[in-house]
Formats: sequence, structure tokens, C-alpha cells
Amino acid sequence: MTEFSNDEETLLRFPCDFPIKIMGKAHDGFAQAVAEVVIEHFPDYDPATMEMRVSGASNYLSLTVTILAENKAQIDGLYRALTAHPMVSLVI
Repeated sequence: MTEFSNDEETLLRFPCDFPIKIMGKAHDGFAQAVAEVVIEHFPDYDPATMEMRVSGASNYLSLTVTILAENKAQIDGLYRALTAHPMVSLVI
């Protein structure tokens, strides 16, 4: 088994634009709640850049946010916060 130092854990080159897809039930306030979580971790994030898609039956909403990540720890922190949010079903 190969062990990696923190600098070798990822193939990403920082800083980089990093898209994250967040899915949840299509309820009022879902996009706003996600934007608030993203802004907590990335204060410069512009919610107007969020991409939204509604499922065929309009039951779910898929959001794509693209953040400018400076390091892997930032991405990991955002993933943890999003997956812990009660309105979020899936984070990719």
C-alpha cells in the first residue's frame, strides 16, 4: 500500500475551479440553503452562478456550484457541511 503525504492525496492542482453537484427535494428554499452553506466556506462565491435543473417529475432539484478551491481541505469541509444539511440528499 502506498502512503501519500497531504500534498499527494489529490491529482488536483490548486487553486482550481471545482464543480460540486448537490441534489435534494424540490422545496422552496433549497437553493438558498445550499448557497448559504457554500458562502460559509467560500465567502466570495456568487450564488448567481449556481446552475439549477429540475427532475422530470419536478420532485428533485439538482444544483451545480463551482467554487475556486485553494486546497483539498476547503473542498472536504464543504462536502462535510453539505452532506450534513437536512435538505441535501446527495453531493457529488
